[in-house]
Amino acid sequence: MAFHSFNGRFIAGLALTGFMLAAAGCQSGGSGILGFGKKDTTPPPPRDPKVLASQLLAYCPKVTLRDGTAFFNTYAKGGQKPKKKAEALDAEAAALDAGSEQQDDSAKIIYQASITDVTRDCNRADGSLTMKIAVAGKVVPGPMFKPGTITMPIRIAVMRGTEVLYSQLHQHQVQVTNPSSATQFVFTDSNVIVPEPTAQDYQAFAGYDEGPPKKSTDRKKVAAAQ
Repeated sequence: MAFHSFNGRFIAGLALTGFMLAAAGCQSGGSGILGFGKKDTTPPPPRDPKVLASQLLAYCPKVTLRDGTAFFNTYAKGGQKPKKKAEALDAEAAALDAGSEQQDDSAKIIYQASITDVTRDCNRADGSLTMKIAVAGKVVPGPMFKPGTITMPIRIAVMRGTEVLYSQLHQHQVQVTNPSSATQFVFTDSNVIVPEPTAQDYQAFAGYDEGPPKKSTDRKKVAAAQ
């Protein structure tokens, strides 16, 4: 009786050991049932994935302010902005600036305007992208300020790389009556029309643009003609 009991336990133990070895063999192979040790055959994602059509339809170029275009000062007669060395367009002008550095004559400022925020909205139709670009800012009266209407040169531009797709200089007028506080303003260019983009590579810009400095040689010709 004891022999039969021992023999039964021994056979059962062998069966259990065989099951554990079989299971271990399955899981240790190169094609284990849980995937451990498998070689990953999933291809890596492309480095430059193409923009989906849905993403392109939702694309609205961001508007940025270039350095030096967020502020605009006007001066009374006899006051002027400090001249940059890059603006010395001939040897005579460079020589005049070499002796002393001009300082910004803040006592002659009529007003200082600044852009504080920019935003945009986009619509597509007939193969074109129409942008509405808005500029918000304020006008701070200076020591030489008098109430009235002031004019600010605001340029809106859209570029693709070095290609200019749109560029327009606006003379925006603001009525300023209080010499002791800032006057808020909002300017909107609602007619910025460019070709519909095929990639997310457009750049929109907004800012003050006073135009290029006049050459001193041109001023000499005017004086000689007089």
